[in-house]
Amino acid sequence: MIDREVDIQTKDGAMNTFITHPEEGGPHPVVLFLMDAPGKREELHDMARRLGSAGYYVMLPNLYYRQIREFRMTADNRDEMFGYMRALSNAMVCEDVGALFDVAAKDPAARDGASGCVGYCMSGPFAFAAAAAFPDRIKASASFHGVRLFSDAKDSPHLDAHKIKGEMYFGCAETDEYAPKEMIDSLGEYLEGTGIDYRIEWYPGTEHGFVFPLRAGKYHKAAAERHWERLLAMYERTL
Repeated sequence: MIDREVDIQTKDGAMNTFITHPEEGGPHPVVLFLMDAPGKREELHDMARRLGSAGYYVMLPNLYYRQIREFRMTADNRDEMFGYMRALSNAMVCEDVGALFDVAAKDPAARDGASGCVGYCMSGPFAFAAAAAFPDRIKASASFHGVRLFSDAKDSPHLDAHKIKGEMYFGCAETDEYAPKEMIDSLGEYLEGTGIDYRIEWYPGTEHGFVFPLRAGKYHKAAAERHWERLLAMYERTL
């Protein structure tokens, strides 16, 4: 595997981004890996590597770059984390997605055309919004324990769902205070009327954050492995 850190210039600053892809067999389909609220960190780098080792050019940006270059969550800075999270919008992240695709287009290791996206927790709605904002490019996008997928907000990502041309997958924890069953049920009812290719799947016995190996008390190995199975199968079908 080839790993590197790059600074991607956007109109708002330098977006530090981790890129990983196989050494051989390229060019590889691009997959955007959008972080959860605790930020870009080695745990996510390892997850990106696992995805990349299956044959993908994976880009993991620090979505907090407008406020901070390196955020490290501790027991005492959760309020700081939530501040960074609330400062983001679907539109801002979609601008960042465009910048990521522009950089990938200049790298011979990255394949042009059909691309994937995955967002965890706070980035679930970002992956949902990006699939609608780049319908001719993103052919498979996934949200795992995503928050704010269906709300009264003017920029709720469900409002543009009809624009999605690829597959959209939602992996949901059985118990999730940040993404309650009522929200997911409302999302499903809405999506039934859009005609898009989507799937909502519940992961029994799980809580918010179940995919992360270092999330003490939340990691659920069997469910996390199913998440990899679903994600890789979708990308194999579409990219």
